[in-house]
Amino acid sequence: MKILGGILVGLVVMAMTLWAVGMLYFSPLLPEPARAIAAGGFAVLTVLAFLFLPRCGRALLGFVVVFAILVVLFFRIPASNDRDWQPEVAMTPYATINGDMITIHNVRNFDYQTETEFTPHWETRTYDLKKLDAVDAIAVYWAGKAIAHIMVSFDFGGKDHLAVSIETRKEKSESYSTLAGFFRQYELYYVVADERDVIRVRTTYRQPQEDVYLYRARASVGNVRRIFLDYVKTINELRLRPTYYNTLTTDCTTSILLHTCVNPESPPLSWKVLLSGYVPDYLYELGRIDTSRPFAELEKCRV
Repeated sequence: MKILGGILVGLVVMAMTLWAVGMLYFSPLLPEPARAIAAGGFAVLTVLAFLFLPRCGRALLGFVVVFAILVVLFFRIPASNDRDWQPEVAMTPYATINGDMITIHNVRNFDYQTETEFTPHWETRTYDLKKLDAVDAIAVYWAGKAIAHIMVSFDFGGKDHLAVSIETRKEKSESYSTLAGFFRQYELYYVVADERDVIRVRTTYRQPQEDVYLYRARASVGNVRRIFLDYVKTINELRLRPTYYNTLTTDCTTSILLHTCVNPESPPLSWKVLLSGYVPDYLYELGRIDTSRPFAELEKCRV
């Protein structure tokens, strides 16, 4: 039991060390030139402490204290809406509500020449909640079956479609990293856009082009409207209180699942939500999209 206990403590210390190294390397806690040095130094000092300090208990206590300080500092890193953003996420969307009329400000509707060359158009659009009668799930694939980007598009009577894509808000100097997404590297951003914007940039201008599938959700009008209003609430909250994206807990799929929790029929968490490419399969199993045809036939209907 003593040996097993030691192995368990060792594994926990190893996991905590990996987290601390990742946090010091990726998070904006320290200036960028110092991050690699701090991360490497923490790893080396941790190993030396457990190897050479005469009493392992003291080394463990000191490690836990330092780790706790790092955790506190990590969660105190402030998010911001005021950075030198990439132009695709430069404007912060927000909504004003007047009865059933909801005006969305900073709706993205770019005129693309290539993925990185475009004429920006940020629009103000007003939507009638009484006309909202359906929602579509959009799955975007670029790296095999397991990984996809999931978006939603709200259908206001077949004429107006408002898409929302939950993404990282990157600065001009940043590129996306899955690992960095665990460590407060990116703010959370809701791209509120014309449906043609978020689909067309992926199917036409992004290289290599991505595969996009659209699935009409089977949901009552009341449920669709509650989800839309919850999106609006979060969009307004992010304008006032920005927060961080997290690769696991606040990404494009887990955030959508949280929005569905406003309805009693919210889908339960599943590994197919965490492996986002399987979200359409999961919705099919739950009967939340068209089940009159085999799923393999639905997958053939690319946008």
